Amino acid sequence: MEWIGWGILALGAFGILTSTVFLAMVLVGAARFRQGAAKQEKQLLRRPEFLPPVTLFKPLHGAEVGLEGNLRGFYQQDYLAHAVAQGDAAQIAGAGGERVSRIEVLFCARTEADAGLQMARKVAADYPEITTRFCTTGEPWAPNAKVCSLATMAKVATHDIWIISDSDVRVQPDFLRRVVLPFADEKVGCATCLYRGVVAERGLWSRLEAVGMTIEMSSGVCVANLLEPMQFALGPTMVARRESIAAIGGFEATAEYCADDFVLGNWIAAKGYEVVLSSHAIDHMVLHTGFIDSVKHQVRWMKSTRFSRPKGHFGTSLTFGVPFGILAWAGALLLDRPILGWSLLLASILGRSLQAWVVGKYVVRKKRTWPTMLLFPIRDLLGMLYWALSYTSNRILWRGEMYELIEDGRMRKAEKQ
Repeated sequence: MEWIGWGILALGAFGILTSTVFLAMVLVGAARFRQGAAKQEKQLLRRPEFLPPVTLFKPLHGAEVGLEGNLRGFYQQDYLAHAVAQGDAAQIAGAGGERVSRIEVLFCARTEADAGLQMARKVAADYPEITTRFCTTGEPWAPNAKVCSLATMAKVATHDIWIISDSDVRVQPDFLRRVVLPFADEKVGCATCLYRGVVAERGLWSRLEAVGMTIEMSSGVCVANLLEPMQFALGPTMVARRESIAAIGGFEATAEYCADDFVLGNWIAAKGYEVVLSSHAIDHMVLHTGFIDSVKHQVRWMKSTRFSRPKGHFGTSLTFGVPFGILAWAGALLLDRPILGWSLLLASILGRSLQAWVVGKYVVRKKRTWPTMLLFPIRDLLGMLYWALSYTSNRILWRGEMYELIEDGRMRKAEKQ
């Protein structure tokens, strides 16, 4: 029995060590992120301000909770006011000679009857000064319906800076001004944003999912950005040049991939463009309130990562602290060393709380960090469970349809069983 206790304690201690190393990398990565953010803040104050014409892509599928407020935020930007204040025209000539606003908004759904598209028409009618176009794809021609929408909108886009944003994203009035900043440098082909998980409706499971978005995801991105130049994008908000999208073969080239955001940024970087992590964080609304829906959603994300970045996903298991803290605690108790066990467990919990405080306050800039500090150790424990579940199958449920993930992160419609 003693050798079992030593084995469990050793495994737990090893995991605490690796997760502590990861924590140290997160802290350094957060400091580097803040340095980059300070540079971008200074750039925002330069005059004249960089305010190029932009086209906003908004793929839609149904009218989820809070959609109207999410969409209105993109029409209530201070972009046009700043442009006019420095002498730029609010409207410019399009390719066909028609006048197009400096901000062009494109919406796309499968059919005209889509509830999300109907909501978009309602919102757009309140802002006639902003050029808005509505598109439909019909039945998606590729597994990734979102990419089908992006490819459809690309055919009618007027401007050359493209901002791709999900329907469950909520932004502040300075969003556009901030996310286009990197494109003042011609070498930049893509930019992306971190995000804060924000619950649309109250509930423990939605709060835990939001904490995972806010801390776990942002921590991983900060470490990746520390180790090498950014080579991927994050789906909720991506910004790219028309020419960089064309260089990778258009959106159509990514239409078979589940993690189309990762692929798009990765391929743009491979073409020699710079991919930049913006200092601006947006709000990503969490729509799953129940236990089952929340778990399915998070396991789907994990499965996507498993197939698109298999080695990195496997290594993720060593970044979770609390599960290893519990193992070390159990092993120490079996060896009748309770003080050691409780000390190791407490250290693992405090480490995750520190991570939540640093990332929450200094990276994504949450207004209140103490709830996140309390919840993140629980989410860290659940994270290991979701990671393990990601290896149970290659099937995911997405927008009510079942898909199979295959080599390199591609996906295909699953055959009915």
